[in-house]
Amino acid sequence: MSLRIFIRNAAWTAEWDAAAGRHFYGQGKDVLLADGRIAAITPHDPNAPPPAGAEVIDASKLLVMPGLINIHTHPTTEPAGRGVREDHGVPEQQMTGLFERLQAFKLDQQGQAAAMRLAYAELMSAGVTSVVDLSPPFPSWLSIMAESGLRGWAGAGYAAARWGMSAPQTVTWMWNREDARRQFDAAKQFMKDAEADPSRRLSGIVFPAQIDTVEEDMLRESIAYAAETGRPFTTHIAQSVVEVREIISRHGVTPIQWAADIGLLTPRSILGHAIFVDEHISIGWHTAKDVGLIADTGATVAHCPSPFARYGEHLRHFGKYRARGVNLGFGTDCAPHNLIEEMRLAIILARNACHDVAAADTGSVFHAATIGGATALGRPDLGRLHVGAAADIVLVDLAHPLMTPPRDPLRALVFHAADRAVQRVMVGGETIYANGKPTKLNVAEAAGILAESQAKMLRDSVGRDYRGRSGDEISPISLPIH
Repeated sequence: MSLRIFIRNAAWTAEWDAAAGRHFYGQGKDVLLADGRIAAITPHDPNAPPPAGAEVIDASKLLVMPGLINIHTHPTTEPAGRGVREDHGVPEQQMTGLFERLQAFKLDQQGQAAAMRLAYAELMSAGVTSVVDLSPPFPSWLSIMAESGLRGWAGAGYAAARWGMSAPQTVTWMWNREDARRQFDAAKQFMKDAEADPSRRLSGIVFPAQIDTVEEDMLRESIAYAAETGRPFTTHIAQSVVEVREIISRHGVTPIQWAADIGLLTPRSILGHAIFVDEHISIGWHTAKDVGLIADTGATVAHCPSPFARYGEHLRHFGKYRARGVNLGFGTDCAPHNLIEEMRLAIILARNACHDVAAADTGSVFHAATIGGATALGRPDLGRLHVGAAADIVLVDLAHPLMTPPRDPLRALVFHAADRAVQRVMVGGETIYANGKPTKLNVAEAAGILAESQAKMLRDSVGRDYRGRSGDEISPISLPIH
């Protein structure tokens, strides 16, 4: 690891104005990285020699920006859904395929490790430097997280119930409370092990998996444990119409309202998705206070546009949540793990939801993908190009055809170039991605392993699916093979 890096004469910088609480563009700046931090940002002086012993990067055709923060993703399983889940949905469940595929498809540990390496490579290729990894833990999980070079939050999931299906319109909850306690204890140890990693880049996040699969006592215990240990907290909530109806039947209120009642909405809480709130058109509940509760409690919404848009649903909408004071961050959730493309889709969906081009813009989604995520994680040293902040840096090639002309480089990146213009990614000043590939992960080997594991997963679904179908029957390929 180079202890001193001198980014010389950056054409553009996306810097942080702490007093104003917003990013701003700089031009013609030098950025010095030292000991994992941003040591200085100064106007370029062509006559000044670079600092002694520093690696010099000519940034005259580069945008220098802070690394993006992904606060909700499932890298150890979801890449196995590539070519499987994109067109899959169950009409009787508002088109979501969530419950059907989770029952039918199980990836083996080799496949999980391979999926993780491929997903991490994809994340960093699109400028992500920090990732909240929400996974069913397996033996090599933390070691791969450390190997990647990314800044990671290990979210080992636990639950007292698992979903089952006996018919397309039927979801059941099968409870095992003793196993939930074992999982929770294991998750605590995983968090401690992550924080003890020599890289000092790994942290823990408390993750009861879903609001509908963890009982009230354990949810209360989880949020208390997060507060006691200073860790962030997250769960899936308001992620499906099925879940909303189930929580209403159990408690007489929406998932968001119940979460507020039992103390789960706090400034350290990250709400996975929070799409199906009381005023969403697919819910039609008689109240309209869910979004206000989220805002008033300081909780964060992890916005993951693509998975839901594929089913014809989406958060309605980014601009409304933001205007009401909700802290928003971004996640990729499922494949593809391209956060820049999620930012673009968030803008488009928001504008379509209210027929207003002002509903969301590049600046607001960039804020969410940086400062919003850092706020959610309680890390004021991340998501910003500012002296003293962590040296989590992304260099974007302004000479790329999709970045030219570079009148507004972030707008060009979000709407046009995305990952194709990302030249180099650094975490703590260490390069983890350059020249179109990760520096630490073997993705070619991982791709071969995942292909084999996916094939096995599709074959084995016969014994898990409620209709005894193979994966090819559940999700037929796009075109017939002759």
